[in-house]
Amino acid sequence: MKPHSIGLVIAAVLAAAVPALLTNEFYLKIIFTAGLYYLAACGLNVLVGWSGQKSLGHAGLFAAGAYTVALLTTKGGWNPWLALAASGVAAGLFGVLIALPSLRVKGPSLAMVTIGFGIVVEKIVTEWQDVFGGQQGIYGVVPPSFAGHMLGTREWAWLVLAFAFSAHLLLRTLLSGKYGRAFQAVQAAEVAAESVGINVYRMKVLAFVISAVTCGLAGALLAQQNQYINSDFITFNLSIFLLLIVLFGGPSWYGPVLGAVVLTLLDAFLARWPHLQHFTYGALLLFALYAMPQGLAGALSKAVRKLWPRHSAALPPAPPQGEWQPKFASARDEAGVMLRAQGLCKAYGGVVPTNDVSFELRPGHVHALIGPNGAGKTTLLNILSGVIPADSGRIEFCGADITRTGPSAVCALGVGRTFQNLRLFPHMSVLDNVLSGLHPHLKVGFWASLLGLPAARREEAWARSEAVRLLEFVGLLARAGDEAGSLPYGLQRRLELARALATHPRLLLLDEPAAGLNPQETQDLTRLIGRIRDKGMTVLLIEHHMDLVMEVSDHVLVLDYGAKIAEGTPAAVQGNPRVIAAYLGVEDDDDGDLLPSTANLQPA
Repeated sequence: MKPHSIGLVIAAVLAAAVPALLTNEFYLKIIFTAGLYYLAACGLNVLVGWSGQKSLGHAGLFAAGAYTVALLTTKGGWNPWLALAASGVAAGLFGVLIALPSLRVKGPSLAMVTIGFGIVVEKIVTEWQDVFGGQQGIYGVVPPSFAGHMLGTREWAWLVLAFAFSAHLLLRTLLSGKYGRAFQAVQAAEVAAESVGINVYRMKVLAFVISAVTCGLAGALLAQQNQYINSDFITFNLSIFLLLIVLFGGPSWYGPVLGAVVLTLLDAFLARWPHLQHFTYGALLLFALYAMPQGLAGALSKAVRKLWPRHSAALPPAPPQGEWQPKFASARDEAGVMLRAQGLCKAYGGVVPTNDVSFELRPGHVHALIGPNGAGKTTLLNILSGVIPADSGRIEFCGADITRTGPSAVCALGVGRTFQNLRLFPHMSVLDNVLSGLHPHLKVGFWASLLGLPAARREEAWARSEAVRLLEFVGLLARAGDEAGSLPYGLQRRLELARALATHPRLLLLDEPAAGLNPQETQDLTRLIGRIRDKGMTVLLIEHHMDLVMEVSDHVLVLDYGAKIAEGTPAAVQGNPRVIAAYLGVEDDDDGDLLPSTANLQPA
C-alpha cells in the first residue's frame, strides 16, 4: 500500500475509535470543532494555497450555508439532509457571485473586496430582522437524524469527520490531476499558464467555488448541530481564523488537517484568556507568513526529507514507450500559408514597437525573426500568441481569425510558445511542468476528475507516458522528479521548450531560447531545434545568436524600430544593406559583405 493509503486507513480507524472511547462531552466537542474547521479550510486551501488567491471574507460564505439550512428547515419545511445539500449549492452560487467581479483585481485589492463581502453579509443578517432574525438569530434549525434517532455529541463528531474524510479524498483526487497542476500554474505564473492553454480566470472562479461549497457545508453543519444561528458565529474573526488555518498548516493536502487540529486545540486552551486570543492569532499569522512560508506541513516534510532522504524521494517515472512524436506535423509547403499577419500595429503612447508589420509563415518551415534590441520582436510574438492585442491589423492562423483571441484559446488552436525571460512553474516538478503543457489535450471534465472515474485515470496515465516520452526527447528524463526551479539555467531553458512542445503546437514560437546559454548549451539547443524541425514542426524563432539562426532557419524576417525592413532566405538577408545598417550602424551604400564575416556579432 502507498504511504497515503496506510495513513488514511490509520486515520479512519482513529476517527471511528476515539469518539467511541471518549465519554467527556468537551473532548467530543473539540473533535467536532476540529473537523468542522478542517471542512471549511480544505476548500479555502484550494483557493489560497493552490491557486494563490487571498480571501478574507469566507465568514460570509460560512453564513450563506448556515442561513440556507436554517431558513429551509424552519420556514420551508425541507428535509434536513436535503437542506444540508442545498446549503452547499447556495454557498457555491454565492462563490460564483463574488468571484466574477472580485477576480478582476489581484493581491491586496482582492483581499479588500472579499472583506467587503463578509462585512456586507454580516450586516444583512444582523439588520434584516424579518428574514434572518437580526441579532436574535434563527432558533429551531432542524438537525439531520438516522432512522428517527437524533444525533448526540458522539454521532455529530462521527458525522463531521465523515464529511472531512470525504472532502479530503475528493480534493486529493482532484488536485492530483490536471486541475491541481492548473491551480499551481496559475499561482506561479499566470501568463505562462495561459500560454499552455489554461484559462486562468476560469480556474480562479473554480477555486473560489470549491472553497465556497466546503465552507458553506461547514456553516450548515454548525447551524444544525447547535439548532441555532446568529451573526455572532460569522464575524470577521472567523475569516481570519480560517485563513490562519490554511497559512499555518501550509499549502499541501495535509496542511489544513494540521492547521485545524493545532489551532482548535490552541483555541480551546486560550478560551480562558479571551484577551490573548487575537494577539496569539496575529503572532501565528506573522510567524506562518515569514518563518514558515510552506506552513507546518512544509516544515515537517522538509524534516522528513532530511532524516529519510531515500524514503521521501520521488519514484522515477516508468521508461518511455516509443519516441515522442508531434500530433500536428506539417510537410514542407512552399506555397501554403499557416499564419498570415496583415498590417499589425501596436503603440504605447509615442513608442511604436510594432508598426504596420505583414508577413506569412509557411508550414514545416523554421522562420527566424531578428533585429536589434528594441526592434519590437517580443511585442510581435506577444501579439501573435494573444498575450497583448494589436491596435490594428489582422492575424489568420490555419484559416481562423485570431486577432482578438486570448492566449489560452490561441494555445488551444495550436500555437505554443516560450518566453524571453523564463516563466517556469518553479515549485512544481520537471514532470509536472511538462504535464501542465498537456492541459489543452486532457478532455475529461471536473466531475470525472473529482470522483476519480476510470476515464480520468486512463487520461492521466496517457498524459504521464506522453510527458515521459517528451522528457526523453529533450534529455531531461533523469531530472523528472526535481523541482523545476532547482535546475541549472540551461536545463530550465530546455524544460520551458519541452513544456511548449507538450501543447502539441502546429506553430511553435521561441523567444530567444539561447539567451544566457554558454556555447556548448547553444550548440545543444541548435541540434534540438533541428530535431524539432525534422519532425515537421513549424517554428518562428527570435534569436540574437546568428550562427543558430543561419543554421536552422529557412526564412528570415528582420525588424527595426517596429517595422519590417527585410525578409528572405538567410543568405539573402545576410547581404541586405538595410540589415547591415540596422545592426552595425553603417550607411546603406557601405560594403554589403560585412555581415557574413561578422555573423557572430550581437546586435547593438
